[in-house]
Amino acid sequence: MDEDLRVSEVLPRGFQWGSVRAGIKVSGKPDLAMARLVGGVAQAAVMYTSNQVVAAPVTVGRRHMSSTGGRVAALLVNAGNANCATGQAGIEGCERTCVAVAETLGCIYDEVFPSSTGIIGVPFPAEKVVAALPELEASLGDTLEHAESFARAIMTTDTRMKVARATVAINGGEVRIFGAAKGAGMIHPRLGEPVAPHATMLVYLFTDVVATGEDLRALMVPAVEDSFNSISIDGDTSTNDTVLLLASGASGVELDTSTRDVFAAALEEVCNRLAYAIVDDGEGVTHVVTLAITGARDDAEAKQIAKSIAHSPLCKTAWSSADPNWGRLMAAAGYSGIAFDPAQVTVRIGDLPVYEAGMRSPAFDEAATHAVMQQHNYTIAMDFNQGDGVCRFVTCDLTAEYVRINADYST
Repeated sequence: MDEDLRVSEVLPRGFQWGSVRAGIKVSGKPDLAMARLVGGVAQAAVMYTSNQVVAAPVTVGRRHMSSTGGRVAALLVNAGNANCATGQAGIEGCERTCVAVAETLGCIYDEVFPSSTGIIGVPFPAEKVVAALPELEASLGDTLEHAESFARAIMTTDTRMKVARATVAINGGEVRIFGAAKGAGMIHPRLGEPVAPHATMLVYLFTDVVATGEDLRALMVPAVEDSFNSISIDGDTSTNDTVLLLASGASGVELDTSTRDVFAAALEEVCNRLAYAIVDDGEGVTHVVTLAITGARDDAEAKQIAKSIAHSPLCKTAWSSADPNWGRLMAAAGYSGIAFDPAQVTVRIGDLPVYEAGMRSPAFDEAATHAVMQQHNYTIAMDFNQGDGVCRFVTCDLTAEYVRINADYST
């Protein structure tokens, strides 16, 4: 971590957060969250799911970002209902809640950014959202308690909230970043450019740097590619995946060519911590596995190999029992669609060699490798020895608990 970058207990200036119980979740837990700009609007950048089936808030949110040029006055998130595959009624319900937020806060309708997460195909209870807005407005504040209440309310099958904070010194000033995320299943984000048509992953990033929407988009794309686009729990890409970056400008510190790199490092650090936290809290997860792919012809090929392994049910079930079955790794790499010479590949689990020269390594120690794989976190390193392409991809095992959770999810 850069010496100018540190984990922070303070929050970005210019924002307020809050949450209430609107009666959307069957559990009765908080299920409606809001973040708003104090006395103005934020510059924003967004990346959405690349799934062709998208939720109503994705459709409405795209329209709003386009019409305002990327200005956001308030963020409204409900949990417990994805508002997806709900037809025109879902679109109208989403629009109705945005209008009600604008009337409540005194802002412009299309400067309200909507998000939803939960079960697909259930009619969206817009009336519950609208009825809860006065209480939600009253809940808003700028303390850590307020921000964490926002992070808890957006959870669905998550077992714990996911937040990350950083502070970076720039030009004698201080810029702060706060990120809140949710996601534990239906996690294989494939987020695309905002101008292109990419349990759900929702990520909200707040900063008080002074920046344009164009600046934010330029920094967001690489940060997302190396974090949220480099994780998978189950290989399913949600209909609602959203990453939103908001800049209030309240620090007075401008983002320019001399400050861009240090801010980018802070943003990437926050994104990486949130991405890891999502996998670590995955449904039924007992092992978090980092795939370190090196020696591919380019980074894209390295990621394609990593995804093939990360999505293999045979690899994932072997990880659940700490079975050092390196044959499954090679097989998954082999059907990835990327050409390579198996005799040039080396595989290590932890620091232990398991495969080389086209066969099991002479130094392979099954018992020792099994012990490494019993750890909650470990790395599988595969070097293909044919170029400079690399990928670091975080994934997990597949357990009976995951099957139980998702077999019963809608009932």
